[in-house]
Amino acid sequence: MDKKIYITDDERAKCRKVADAFAELDNEDIDLVVADTGRYGFVRLTYFNEQYGFGKSSCYTDSRELFDALWNDWLNEQLFKIAMHDPLLMELEYEDIFQSLSQSEQKKLLDRRSYFAQKSGIPDA
Repeated sequence: MDKKIYITDDERAKCRKVADAFAELDNEDIDLVVADTGRYGFVRLTYFNEQYGFGKSSCYTDSRELFDALWNDWLNEQLFKIAMHDPLLMELEYEDIFQSLSQSEQKKLLDRRSYFAQKSGIPDA
């Protein structure tokens, strides 16, 4: 298995742009930090606990992979917040919660993906 240890300068700049695009999440009560680790890439830290620190870390050297991870974090947090108001939804997986939303609500969430993609310079797939 080929392990990528270093990030190219081009990909580092792209990852920086992705991290900057999602930086506004600091204001949305999501336990998420993206740290630039220099030549080693970017580290995504999630699940913060004051006593133990972050519960999970993931390293990225590819901007699209970083974008997808941050997008999934954001979307899952939004779906969780929606489900908190309906005990029946709390029993569902995130994908099922999304499918239970109206077309308008789904579009609103997907429009946010386009917003982040445009801000990141990542072609929205």
